[in-house]
Amino acid sequence: MTPSAPTAEIADFHLAIVGGGIVGLTLAAALKDSGLKIAIIEALPPEQSREKPQAYALSLLSAHVWEGVGVWPALFPHLGKFERIQLSDGFYPGVVPFRAEELTGDYLGYVGEHRQILTTLQTFLDGAENLRWFCPARVTGFQTGGDWTEITLERGESAEVIKAKLLVGADGAQSPIRNLAGIQTRGWRYPQACVAVTVQHQAAQNITAFERFWQTGPMGVLPLPGNRVQVVWTLPLAEAQAMVQVDPETFIEALQTHLGPSFGALELVGPRRFFPVRLMQARRYVQPRLALAGDAAHGCHPVGGQGLNLGIRDSAALAEVILGAHHQGLDIGQLSVLKQYEAWRYPENLVILAFTDFLNRFFSNSFLPFLLLRRLGLELLRRIAPLKLLALRLMTGLLGRRPQIAQ
Repeated sequence: MTPSAPTAEIADFHLAIVGGGIVGLTLAAALKDSGLKIAIIEALPPEQSREKPQAYALSLLSAHVWEGVGVWPALFPHLGKFERIQLSDGFYPGVVPFRAEELTGDYLGYVGEHRQILTTLQTFLDGAENLRWFCPARVTGFQTGGDWTEITLERGESAEVIKAKLLVGADGAQSPIRNLAGIQTRGWRYPQACVAVTVQHQAAQNITAFERFWQTGPMGVLPLPGNRVQVVWTLPLAEAQAMVQVDPETFIEALQTHLGPSFGALELVGPRRFFPVRLMQARRYVQPRLALAGDAAHGCHPVGGQGLNLGIRDSAALAEVILGAHHQGLDIGQLSVLKQYEAWRYPENLVILAFTDFLNRFFSNSFLPFLLLRRLGLELLRRIAPLKLLALRLMTGLLGRRPQIAQ
């Protein structure tokens, strides 16, 4: 990936993607051989954008999207794979197990580290003839009028203007593009935060993803290669802050209590990361010549590991809408075209946001009626096969409209 040299002329593109992260590059990859001229605008240098010590749960649908795009063969060997998912409520013995054979596949999902995913996407796009990088660069403003949007970039000490039929904001939860467009959001911050950490363990197998609900908040445990797991531990805000600051021995002891003895001895193999938790939905995903995708459009509680998967699905859906309009000779930046994307993704994302909010509120408390109800719910889920299959399809991304690229 070679950042382009400064130029005084105004370059014309079909679309400009602001944000060279996983969601933005998935969109670019889906349009790689489309004939559409694409600009990618990223504020961080490539090597810096890769340096995020984070791992993500990847749904089966995300895998199908990347398989359709063409990056999956290069990425698959570097992923953690899980054949089972286990739901539990504290120390209650009524555990709900899900197995890959219930969906007639080899796996129920995957776990990918940020650096590996982003490197794979960058390599896949390197040298693409229809792609031009503006990196590092940031958007300082844009103006929409007629058939184009003029986008003003700041690149070091100089400014540059490019034109695009469509501007895509895939620039994260604080999205400068969303803010410049004046698109409001709704949602709330939870009185919780997450502590994320990678841990080495001694268990004989590493093929199960765990979602463990505690009265203080859910804990996700995701298998990584090399007998490692990524733990995402939701706690009340003050407790999460304390867990980041305590000495490693105290942290490991607390973690061991929540994970149980089956993992054997634990060892921290990375820094503890702290991040607050919020729910957010942009009031709209599109306006003339503008579309939002990924965290720029929505954000959910991390329970169930749905966040990045929603963004990948956004990218696949937006690519399908753009290609459909292009093949029909339509203007890809017209609001009537972009509304198809919004009508597809807005309600589907809202369902997941509501579902994760419900799970967190229902399980993260010690209110006795809720305690009895949720344990009854776990028993029903464990015993009623159609209900269990419905939950499994929701968790793996197989409910809802499926993008053509993931067929």
